[in-house]
Amino acid sequence: MTIEAVVFDLDGVIIDTEEVWEEVRRGYVAEHGREFLSDTQTRMMGMSTGEWSRHLSEDVGVPRAPEQVASDVLGRMAQRYREALPLIPGSVAAVRRLADRFPLALASSSARLLIDQVLETAGLTDAFRVTLSTEEVPRGKPAPDVYLAAAERLGIAPEACAAVEDSSNGLRSAGAAGLAVIAVPHGVYPPAEDALALASLVVHDLGELTPEAVEKLR
Repeated sequence: MTIEAVVFDLDGVIIDTEEVWEEVRRGYVAEHGREFLSDTQTRMMGMSTGEWSRHLSEDVGVPRAPEQVASDVLGRMAQRYREALPLIPGSVAAVRRLADRFPLALASSSARLLIDQVLETAGLTDAFRVTLSTEEVPRGKPAPDVYLAAAERLGIAPEACAAVEDSSNGLRSAGAAGLAVIAVPHGVYPPAEDALALASLVVHDLGELTPEAVEKLR
């Protein structure tokens, strides 16, 4: 089946925020006298806001309700974005290149307020026909929900869409939804081998992400 649309992840693909998320969450957990374990950040990658805030509250033991945890952490993240948006080199150009050829959607685990702020600051709001947060679907990544919803809103079959992802849970989510998977492995948080094996294309530089490369996927 010919690729007719492309769905981008946000964190780790357009903006390099995984380390920012870890720094903010680690500091928040420490302030409340709890331990941020070595696998805590990896486990939360791809989780929706409700899922990771509940994890920090109930599993890590932060003595705040999940709703308060989410509000506190998202406020700190928004402030960091306002101070300096950590765009990945070549990401804006890659989005624009593909937008000239395909309808685009965004399927992110970030909260809606962060998605909107990032796209506005980066000047990319008009590039996406559809934007979705995992807050807006029943389950976060690695469940396929957000990718299935993105394809549905585009009006294009999942099998005719390609996903651009970096994390293990993101790759698994896109693969489970039936999209052709493009992996952009993160240098600090590389995906697990089983997740990377789902990718039909692996690019290590966003300059390699071209319409021609996408068209060869199916």
